[in-house]
Amino acid sequence: MAWAVPESSKKAVDRAGAAIVDPFTGAAELQEALGVINNWRASHSFPLNTFQVGLRRRARTLDRSALIAQRIKRLSSIEAKLMRFPTMKVSQMQDIGGCRAVMRNVGLVRKMVEAYQTSSVKHKLMRVDDYLASPQASGYRGMHLIYRYYSDRSDVYNGLLIEIQIRSLLQHAWATAVETVGTFLKQSLKASQGHEGWLRFFVVMSSALALREGTATAPGTSSSKSAIQAELRTLAKELDVKRRLQAYGDTLKALGDTDTADGHYFLMALEPRLDTITITAFAKDQLDRATKEYLRVERSLDESTGAEAVLVSVESITALKRAYPNYFLDTRAFLEALDTALR
Repeated sequence: MAWAVPESSKKAVDRAGAAIVDPFTGAAELQEALGVINNWRASHSFPLNTFQVGLRRRARTLDRSALIAQRIKRLSSIEAKLMRFPTMKVSQMQDIGGCRAVMRNVGLVRKMVEAYQTSSVKHKLMRVDDYLASPQASGYRGMHLIYRYYSDRSDVYNGLLIEIQIRSLLQHAWATAVETVGTFLKQSLKASQGHEGWLRFFVVMSSALALREGTATAPGTSSSKSAIQAELRTLAKELDVKRRLQAYGDTLKALGDTDTADGHYFLMALEPRLDTITITAFAKDQLDRATKEYLRVERSLDESTGAEAVLVSVESITALKRAYPNYFLDTRAFLEALDTALR
């Protein structure tokens, strides 16, 4: 296998990043910029694979059941990040290449981090982001280690940044649920953008899980278990969380069993209270028809409590699979954690 190598300077990569989010970029310039960005992304594959192999070895030493995954950041995610942070440069993004270990519990997460901090690897540990001690505003928790790749055999990849994420099963179940709901709502909940009720629910749920794991609660929430439980119960009822998450999980499973060869867009009518899911496939050139049918179905479900219509594309489901390969189709872990939190 021939690994991609960087073909452009960091300055050229940053210019290309600015071009792909500039609405006035011409078609030819945009195509050239996309080529530069795609080469930069692909160039992280070799160092990422190196880190993933090491992560798998370390994680399995501590926890034989550890879940390991890796991914190259999607172009759409790069564009979204550049839009959110106008001063951000592509060459400075620490998570173009990322790998993740999901450990059984938070104690093993800390042991993994300690193992890396005391190791003698040649790569330079640039920073440790401790989101257990200081959870993000969204409620996200976990440990991130940012490395700068180094090899004394070949310098072609030297300097590229790779991010290692280490989470517990509970932290990963939370992140999976956020990603799943965000996919169906078409909102970037993980970036604290979207439906206020869902955003607040996940922040409060994060604090409930933090209390269970003995770590710091999320910003803007109480540190009292009874207060968190009371707010969580109210939000879960208002949003009909259990039924909707179960329906989303069932829908993802149904999509996983669906032959996507004949469809690019999928219209799903979810009726949680009736335990029914109807999926209609549309070809890539039928977006207009799919959108009109989406509106019709959405209106027809208005009177059905808890029912909703969702239109997703093959890309969004594929992206969800890539981001959460070990938990795709399964929201049960999060729902079980929610039941525990409410008891």
